[in-house]
Amino acid sequence: MAYTHKQRVQYFDTDKMQVTHHANYIRFYETARTEYLRSEGLAYSDMEKGDFQIPVLGVEAKFMTPSVYDELIAIDCRIDKLGPASFEMEYVIRNAETDEVHVKGRSRHGFTDANLRPIPLKKKNPELYDFFLKLYEKDKK
Repeated sequence: MAYTHKQRVQYFDTDKMQVTHHANYIRFYETARTEYLRSEGLAYSDMEKGDFQIPVLGVEAKFMTPSVYDELIAIDCRIDKLGPASFEMEYVIRNAETDEVHVKGRSRHGFTDANLRPIPLKKKNPELYDFFLKLYEKDKK
């Protein structure tokens, strides 16, 4: 995968059994995606200042094994598809020490203006589109 973000499962991420609540894996996706873009030079806040958004259009998760309180997890992510007005990310969440896979999933995002109207990013902001294209091509390798 193109980028790996590591973090500990916090107590508030878990249920009564100290197993990560299923909804929190989606938050883990977002954290990894945000940090991946930041590591490549694009903070979400900078994109929003330019009147662009990348809202979530869909999300998938295949739960394989549970992660638990205080476990160090690795969230691997990459851009898997890139279109003129959307892109898809792929994720693998695993134990950072044993590589046991907990979740595999995807998220789909649209490129929109500040009013959440879809936009053809390549036409409206070629520089930002080229940023995503560079990541997509790097992630394919």
